[in-house]
Amino acid sequence: MSRTEVSIPMPEGSARAFVFTPDQGDGPWPTAVIFMDAPAIRPSLFEMGERLASHGYYVLLPDMFWRLGPYEPIDLQAVFRDEAVRREVFGKMTGSTNPQKAVADMAVWFDWLDKQPKAKADKIGVTGYCMGGGLALRAAGNFPDRVVAAGAFHPGNVATDAPDSPHLLAPKTKAKLLVGGADQDAGFDEAQKDRLDKAFREAGVEAEVGIWAGARHGYVPTDMPVYNKDAAERHWRELIALFDSKLK
Repeated sequence: MSRTEVSIPMPEGSARAFVFTPDQGDGPWPTAVIFMDAPAIRPSLFEMGERLASHGYYVLLPDMFWRLGPYEPIDLQAVFRDEAVRREVFGKMTGSTNPQKAVADMAVWFDWLDKQPKAKADKIGVTGYCMGGGLALRAAGNFPDRVVAAGAFHPGNVATDAPDSPHLLAPKTKAKLLVGGADQDAGFDEAQKDRLDKAFREAGVEAEVGIWAGARHGYVPTDMPVYNKDAAERHWRELIALFDSKLK
């Protein structure tokens, strides 16, 4: 697959992002956006972008932490070995953005996609992991006429008592949704799963919401200590089926 680093002009500067396209053909291809997890831009996310592109998609992977400026990939082994280091590193990263900033960024990125001749961006599929799962649901709720399919995998805190909890966007959502939570994940337990599912059902949203047995938080990226091949492959099968049904 082809991978290209791009710089997208933003009101506050320039955002780093990566574009993945299929090996064959010249496009335009249906468009998908990957919302990254907290460990940020790194080779395993490039693998995911390439794999999604191999199914015939123009894929955008934006750096949600672009306001930090250039940074080196996180050493996951070192970070997960020391809780204090993990909190410091992830706190700095996630502190550079928030839901409001992220939604504003999405509007710019979607406008940028409109100008790309190889992208069919009138309809977009989004998928997110960990914190990106919540962003995928926010994208669906804030851009209902653009986002037609959304996947959220091992998401956290997407159906809480917070006044801006993603589940409250259900009445605005038109996309078809797939949510695959993880076992033993305090950030998305049975109570949150039930609340999220209820919100979608009451809003008439077509959604499949579940907690996948045997999969722990972070099960999709291959470099995560809790990577689960069976759950990750299930995620790929169901995500591609979702995107194909709405974008092809």
